[in-house]
Amino acid sequence: MALWGRPAVRALRLWAPGGGRRPIAFSAGVSGILGNGGSSKKEKLSLQDIAELIRTRACQRVVVMVGAGISTPSGIPDFRSPGSGRYSNLHEYDVPYPEAIFELSFFLYNPKPFLSLAKKLYPGNHRPNVTHYFLRLLHDKGQLLRLYTQNIDGLERASGIPASKLVEAHGSFASATCTVCRRTAPGEDFWGDVLGDRLPCCPVCGGIMKPDIVFFGESLPERFLLHVVDFPTADLLLILGTSLQVEPFASLSEAVRSSVPRMLMNRDMVGPLAWRPRSRDVVQLGDLVHSVERLVELLGWTEEMKDLVRHETGKVTGSDK
Repeated sequence: MALWGRPAVRALRLWAPGGGRRPIAFSAGVSGILGNGGSSKKEKLSLQDIAELIRTRACQRVVVMVGAGISTPSGIPDFRSPGSGRYSNLHEYDVPYPEAIFELSFFLYNPKPFLSLAKKLYPGNHRPNVTHYFLRLLHDKGQLLRLYTQNIDGLERASGIPASKLVEAHGSFASATCTVCRRTAPGEDFWGDVLGDRLPCCPVCGGIMKPDIVFFGESLPERFLLHVVDFPTADLLLILGTSLQVEPFASLSEAVRSSVPRMLMNRDMVGPLAWRPRSRDVVQLGDLVHSVERLVELLGWTEEMKDLVRHETGKVTGSDK
């Protein structure tokens, strides 16, 4: 583990296409960002610096943490915003208190409120937006190590990011499990019943089928343990659209090495970046879509982004044929 304490530029090497090992040649600007600019003074990083690290491929093991804020531009409310969040508007579902709709004991007693909410979360009702497609581009360019999401809307998958690159910390609707015999089934079977206003029941024992999203009190998916490997080896951490209030997800923001830049794009200053900032943190507050579009512009990816959105939209409308 001693390697992690060395300046990042000393350890950054690539395997050449032919199998030989070659060092990466950085511009003076990138070397300075990485701490090899000949000065011991730590300069504050900027959005331009983060773009330079990505554009020049100085960072090739990028870990991303996202929350509900990346999906609100797609028309999906977050949970905690006063007035507009889901928890502020659950009175129509006849629950004793807002969080009950995601409690297993209440679901087993009365699954109808959750199933009514689930219909509004159906993946086909919403489409990915510019933030999802920026992360898709990051994957396409081979620089996304892993995307950790708190969202259960499935828009990361819908944007074309493969499941192998995703850690859906709070589960997903991609599959469902019987609450009695534990039989699993594809999510399509669950949705067929829910959209048809039928109670999703196990064909084997008749128990209620619950989608594999994490309810309060349930264990996180096994894939969440990938953080033990991913975060210590990351060379850049992006944190987008999350309040960093829910543990253990929130604490992951401190799991990268202290030499690794962390960039927060969010409406507000949140979590450890607010109360325990690091010298290499970059904070971009305000409208998330505008911030992502600015980063895409600095990266020189604007046309690629437009082409990707056009292509993916065409898959839905049929205009790509």
